[in-house]
Amino acid sequence: MAIAVAKHPVKNRRRRTRRLPYLLIAPAALLMLAFIAYPMISVLYYSLQDYNVTKPWRNGFAGLSNFTRIFTDDPQFWHSLDFSVRWVVVEIALQLLIGLALALLVNQTFIGRGMSRALVFSPWAVSGVLTTTIWMLLYNPSTGMTRYLADAGIGSYGHSVLSDPHTVFWAAVLAELWRGVPFFAILLLADLQSIPGELYEAASVDGAGRMRRLFHITLPHLKDAIVLSTLLRAVWEFNNVDLLYTLTGGGPAGQTTTLPLYVANTGLDGHDFGYASALTTVAFVILLFFSVLYLRLSKFGGDRT
Repeated sequence: MAIAVAKHPVKNRRRRTRRLPYLLIAPAALLMLAFIAYPMISVLYYSLQDYNVTKPWRNGFAGLSNFTRIFTDDPQFWHSLDFSVRWVVVEIALQLLIGLALALLVNQTFIGRGMSRALVFSPWAVSGVLTTTIWMLLYNPSTGMTRYLADAGIGSYGHSVLSDPHTVFWAAVLAELWRGVPFFAILLLADLQSIPGELYEAASVDGAGRMRRLFHITLPHLKDAIVLSTLLRAVWEFNNVDLLYTLTGGGPAGQTTTLPLYVANTGLDGHDFGYASALTTVAFVILLFFSVLYLRLSKFGGDRT
């Protein structure tokens, strides 16, 4: 009996030791439940409701009618989804290529490299609304760069690239490129600096030129960084609202309306929060599916062989 009694303090101490990690992470877990799980559950709940604050007499359980309306009776949904896909593909492809080129450039040793890195990275520190203000001034048909292009014989005076359906897409793409390229440059430069210099020296001794070193050493080493950065940036670009909302407002004639911007207009302007929640749920499922598929196909975290 004495031996058994003596063991109880040890068991209690071990039990407390096992519980300690869970107690330490409990505050963070509760915050995640409050700020992540609760909003997601709320959106899913309202997606199954008719909830329009301007028509309270129609509010109530709607079942799957909101989702049926999305896929069968809402051409704006398909248009906004099509534009979102084009926007993400073009932006990510150009941002990756330009960001990789800039990372390779500022990774070299030259006079003024520190200032060059600061200039490359500086647009990332500018907010989306301020970025929009800068580019709206540049695109101003009276005082912006289009006037000076017209002075040089390119284009016409008074032409607004943000109001022209033929130019608005690429005008918005250029503004977002200015803000998004530094993200890739920063991440890729950080990974470039972790590549052992001995690999390049050995490749040079073996007669490998710059292009062979790029495709056989640099890019394989950057694979995980490229996969992660493109995935993160694709999600951010898909959810882009601030720049397009303030730059074009989704126009002209809804041509630059992304799916999240359509959700915002439906909920905030149309006050149809039930349908906006259903649109949000569909967007979440689309992002989740393609994120998992992209990670599986790219074999993220696998061997660099």
